[in-house]
Amino acid sequence: MFADTPRADVTDNTDQNRFELRLNGDLVGIVGYYDTTPAGRRGPGAAPIVSFMHTVVVEDFGHRGLAAVLVRDALDRARGYGWRVRPVCTYVQRFVVAHPEYRDLMAPLEADTTASN
Repeated sequence: MFADTPRADVTDNTDQNRFELRLNGDLVGIVGYYDTTPAGRRGPGAAPIVSFMHTVVVEDFGHRGLAAVLVRDALDRARGYGWRVRPVCTYVQRFVVAHPEYRDLMAPLEADTTASN
């Protein structure tokens, strides 16, 4: 590997509830997430439902495909963690449409419990 080749690393900062993208050590992007598992569905064996709230890449690093690198890694980690993902972020929504291999991770929309039968 050449010394001037950028190195992108994605880590899960659980204290801040976000995945972080660092380019050569500098923080350049995040995917913020929040556990939105309904209280009645928590417990052993239940897959947590985690909302991916927003994706942000520093403007100076935009339009380089870094958001896709970040979201792909975040979704891969979510799969490894056993999470179901609710894509609140429109970028994540578009990414999943373009990459159907992640559709199985998506949490279904909650049924309207106020509707009468």
